[in-house]
Amino acid sequence: MRPFRLAGGSRDHPAYWAFAVHRLSGLLLALFLPAHFYVLSRAIQGAAALDAVLAWTEGPLVKAAEVGLIILLAAHLTGGLRLLAVEFLPWRDWQKTLIAVTAGASLLIGLGFLINVA
Repeated sequence: MRPFRLAGGSRDHPAYWAFAVHRLSGLLLALFLPAHFYVLSRAIQGAAALDAVLAWTEGPLVKAAEVGLIILLAAHLTGGLRLLAVEFLPWRDWQKTLIAVTAGASLLIGLGFLINVA
């Protein structure tokens, strides 16, 4: 099976990397869902069970993972908006700039969350 290629066949094109980040962020967010559902199930089991999980989430590794999760969410959101622009607007050179702006916006959102968590 041949890997995905853009019209020019180049993996150096920003659109390829935007595509890859969007797909990877979606996959990683889907892998996060079982952990999210586990925490929700602990809430159903009672306050003590939920408090135990919430106490565990105060650790620095979990806080770092939360920042990563926010960056993944922001990357997936901005990548989806970029995809909508590609689908519904004619291709222009400014769309390469839009790809860079969405990547920067994703990182800024994640770093903003990190500042609020600390």
